[in-house]
Amino acid sequence: MATRIRLKRTGAKKQPHYRVVIIDQHKARDSRTVEDIGYYNPRTDPPTIQVDSDRALHWLMVGAQPSDTVRSILKQAGIMETFRQARQAPQGA
Repeated sequence: MATRIRLKRTGAKKQPHYRVVIIDQHKARDSRTVEDIGYYNPRTDPPTIQVDSDRALHWLMVGAQPSDTVRSILKQAGIMETFRQARQAPQGA
């Protein structure tokens, strides 16, 4: 199963909130998810971002591909830099 890390829209009309989820890449945006790992609220100033870094790193290490928007959210949270360092570290260390 090819998985993606992407946003699932919640909230009322014209008041979006998003959950950061793990989902099969062939499913629709608001379909059933494998796991919720955080949320993103763009309506606050500054936007609220909360992501479980351990679970995000786990899914990145097993091959889940983040969408462009989620990739920028993970960069802001510092998770992408941790992922790059973990990927470059020797496996036996």
